[in-house]
Amino acid sequence: MAWLVTKYLITAAVVVLVSEAAKRSDRLGGLLGALPMVTLLALIWLQLEHQPQQKIANHAWYTFWYVLPTLPMFLIFPALLPRLGFWPTLLTCAAITAACFGLFALAVRRFGIELL
Repeated sequence: MAWLVTKYLITAAVVVLVSEAAKRSDRLGGLLGALPMVTLLALIWLQLEHQPQQKIANHAWYTFWYVLPTLPMFLIFPALLPRLGFWPTLLTCAAITAACFGLFALAVRRFGIELL
């Protein structure tokens, strides 16, 4: 149980670090947010929990493919925010990201990469 609490606290601290840095500096917050800290923590947690190397490698592999269709959101969000406000923009970007992911999954399936 203590291990699980430790994982939660460290992972939550990363999110708080990014949001606090973003309050002070847009650039620093963006840089920290762009770093794959959550993925690195997940890889560390998997290793410390003695998961097979193939499982850890698969996590990194699929993370790469799942990140790509999320990238358009980071360009669309700043464009829509002044027009729609925060919550409608967030909802719109979530829908666009889901659509991008679906289309991307169909596109890469032709190359033998199964994301769904």
